[in-house]
Amino acid sequence: MKKELNILAISGSLRNQSSNTLLMHAMIKLAPPNLKFQVYEGLNDLPHFNPDLDVEEGPLSVQNWRSQLRHSDGVLICTPEYGNGVPGALKNALDWIVSSGEWLDKPTVAIAASPSPMGGDKAHASLLLTLNMINAQILHDASLTIPHITMKMNKQGIIIDSETQHALESSLLRLENACNQ
Repeated sequence: MKKELNILAISGSLRNQSSNTLLMHAMIKLAPPNLKFQVYEGLNDLPHFNPDLDVEEGPLSVQNWRSQLRHSDGVLICTPEYGNGVPGALKNALDWIVSSGEWLDKPTVAIAASPSPMGGDKAHASLLLTLNMINAQILHDASLTIPHITMKMNKQGIIIDSETQHALESSLLRLENACNQ
């Protein structure tokens, strides 16, 4: 029997019916059974990053965010692109981790999906820069940009493109392997 691994899943979008939130949930369904996912639901609850607030334990929402990261074996992020970059709420969450270290060497898969032909490439590049800065173990061979996501996944969040499904399953296997090392 394979070791159970705790994976923190994060959608970079605050929209309820976001393609990236649906994609994150679709990936959870595709994952090997030993990957146990906790979906981070507190992105909208984090205060704007302010070093003056980051004293002792910091605000309760930040404590919760950091605790979920600390207790995870790996991380899956699915994010849209807003204004050629990472959505502000996701960037804010990452800013709260810069000096705290919970993400240090944590295996991380970063996925950007967009209805555009560019697939969120600018958000993906920006996200990778920040993850690198906080010393995440970025799994580059498992991280993806997915263009035309609305043609590859239906409105119910089911992947309808076999190539995309295979790429997502491969990403999850790579995450599993990295968490076991």
